[in-house]
Amino acid sequence: MNIVSVREYCLALPLVTEDLPFDEASLLFSGLGKVFACVDMEHPEWVAMKCDAGRAQLLRDCHPVVEPAWHWNKKCWNLVLLNGSLSDDTVRHLLRHAYSEVAGKLKKSERLAHPEITKEE
Repeated sequence: MNIVSVREYCLALPLVTEDLPFDEASLLFSGLGKVFACVDMEHPEWVAMKCDAGRAQLLRDCHPVVEPAWHWNKKCWNLVLLNGSLSDDTVRHLLRHAYSEVAGKLKKSERLAHPEITKEE
């Protein structure tokens, strides 16, 4: 997977928007205003993703291309190297998990108003 396919996949998820709130290089993907992934366009080989804290450490232990994310809460954010070591399906699965992490933390009224955000692939 590359930065273009990461962007396309993220934007295909329900109610996802992209934004450059910090600078012209840090592209954030959000579901109903909650950030779940970030790509640095100056370093397109990396993508930062939200992750369940227990799973985040397990992924780091199992995959050398998964590290704690810089400038993010290292307990629940991973930085994934897009060098082909992880299959495209695995990267998509991790992105979907990141999306699910923020969707699950939305207010109940938001989840009820947008049932498509909790639909599994």
